[in-house]
Parts: sequence; structure tokens; C-alpha cells
Amino acid sequence: MMALALAETAADSIALDVEGVSHRYELDGKDLQVLDDVSLAIAPGEFVALLGPSGCGKSTLLRLAAGLETPTAGKVLENGRPITTPNPDRILVFQDATLFPWRTVRGNVATGLEARGLVRERKHRIDEVLTLVKLEGFSDFYPHQLSGGMAQRAALARALVNDPKLLLLDEPFGKLDSLTRLRMQNELLDLWKSAGFTALLVTHDVEEALLLADCVIVLSDRPASIVAEVRVGQPHPRRRDDPNLVALRRSLLEKLGISHDV
Repeated sequence: MMALALAETAADSIALDVEGVSHRYELDGKDLQVLDDVSLAIAPGEFVALLGPSGCGKSTLLRLAAGLETPTAGKVLENGRPITTPNPDRILVFQDATLFPWRTVRGNVATGLEARGLVRERKHRIDEVLTLVKLEGFSDFYPHQLSGGMAQRAALARALVNDPKLLLLDEPFGKLDSLTRLRMQNELLDLWKSAGFTALLVTHDVEEALLLADCVIVLSDRPASIVAEVRVGQPHPRRRDDPNLVALRRSLLEKLGISHDV
């Protein structure tokens, strides 16, 4: 019933289009180009994963989609409209949970609603998302009392309470132990199915990308350009030992410059 409640209240997902985007930073007086003519189209409600070498510009692409930065060249569009500023419809979740240590789990989850002056009228949403991420019994705990997985659940709840249309995930499970990571992957998949948001995930884990995403985008080394766009084409839930996924994993590793299976 909780999944149904979330699906009924969640805002519609959005289409995200990246059109000929290049981006650079100034570092010690020199230009550092991180993206080179990147174009991709993500349909409403689609789950897309970005793979690529460390430092190639994957996180920069998320920041552009979130409206935290403006591309040096090209356009990033939300439903055909240029993204120029942050918006609660587009939420970025980081590898670190970045919870306020002086606030309880409930207080952390409420921060977005507080900033928008919506806590009183949408207080029920806090309880709903805490139940959804299985933290309903920990609402009065502080971050230092949480495990890594629980802290990341709290970070997801803080994002979901705003009913995002686009969830941007920057290696959200990168610092978790392997068993917790597997559980969190399944929980994220359930959340995506229930809420219907569009998802863009940055990960270094090829298997994670294949288990979760509809489409996997492979980026080159910096400055990043798109090397490959791979459609997974398998229904959920997916098995890690599925021969089709094993073959796709091998193919993706080769595209990433790893010629032998690992």
C-alpha cells in the first residue's frame, strides 16, 4: 500500500536531453575540458547508467542536469526547456549521505520541505518515505547512530520527500560493504518502480549498471565523449548469472578498455 501511495503522489517523470554539451573548468589559469560534444536522450521514467573512467566527467554531467552549473557549450533540457538553475524536481544524491549531524533522521528528511515552506502541509510525506525506505523506527536517531546503509536510506528519503521527477545518483552505494550494496540496489529499483521518476546513475560497477538500468552509456576518458550506448533489454528482476547479462558485462568491460573478464 505504501508503494501505491507514493506512486499516486509522485510528480510525473521528465525527459532529459543533452544536446552537444561540452564543458570545461579553469584550473591554475588553464582550461581543463571535461566533456566533449556529449549528446543523449533519456525518456520519461527511464533508468540510465553512466560508466566511464574516474575523473572523466560523469559527475559533471550530473551537476549540469541538476542545474548546479551551466554547460560551456550545448544545452541540457528538461522536457524541452533549458535547465539553468536548480529545482526540487531534480534531486542529486551523492556517494556520501551528507546528513546534518545535529539533526535527527526525520529532521534531515524534512530539510527540503522546510526550505520550500511545505513542512506543515506535507508532514505526512515524511512518514510515508521513512516507511518506504524502512527507517520508520529510526526517525529520532542521529546520523552517528546509523549504519552506512541506513544513512544512505535517509539520504534517499530526503530526496524522495520532494517527489522528484528526476533522480540523479552519483555513486550512491560506492562506500557501502558488498552485502549492503546489493540490498540497496534492490531497494533503489523498488523505489524507481513505485515512484516512476527518471533516474540517471553514475557508477563504476558494471554489474550494478546492468542490474538496474534500461540503458548503459559508456564514456571515454577526459574529455568525455560517448563511446557506446547499450540497451539492456532484460526485464526486472535480473539475475547476475543470466547469460545475456554476462555477455553484456564482458562487452562493456571491453568498451572500457578491459579486454579480459574480471
